[in-house]
Amino acid sequence: MADGGPLSDIQKGCHEGGMVQCAAMSGSSKSSAPSPPVPPYRVTLFYGPEPVEGRPSRVSCVFNVKKRSWKGGVQVAVEMEEGQLACARQAIGFEPWLKAALAGVSEAERGDYESRAQDFFAQGLCSLKLDLAIEAGVAQKNQTIGADVWIGEVDRAFLSQADRIKAQILAELDLP
Repeated sequence: MADGGPLSDIQKGCHEGGMVQCAAMSGSSKSSAPSPPVPPYRVTLFYGPEPVEGRPSRVSCVFNVKKRSWKGGVQVAVEMEEGQLACARQAIGFEPWLKAALAGVSEAERGDYESRAQDFFAQGLCSLKLDLAIEAGVAQKNQTIGADVWIGEVDRAFLSQADRIKAQILAELDLP
């Protein structure tokens, strides 16, 4: 949308009023394989999502990123358009899923849980976008990854990671 290029699968589903089917994620099985190597980057959420100043349709999450070979880390702000977040929520049926997940939460606490779940969802998508940027190579400087880049790539990555993001949200909310 923002780049004027072809629409991604999530955007097509959103614009056509349809739903994009999420790829089924296979269950993991225990194995005696060695543990994976230590990742070359350490990434931690610093804060967000927060509105982007002067851009009311955008939110930003700021991450601290440190490569093992760097002496110090950098801050990377990752911006997302509210419209892309809304289409992603629609594509996976986030609202009905969240309603079912919060069925056991008292009515008095439900609003707080819903708000936190929305924040965790935005953080998950921003984190996916940051992962794509890291794979492409991140310079050792503070930077912003704008809302208008990696749109299709984020949509595709999100479809394959939707179940993992939902599981992370449940864990953060301390729900089964």
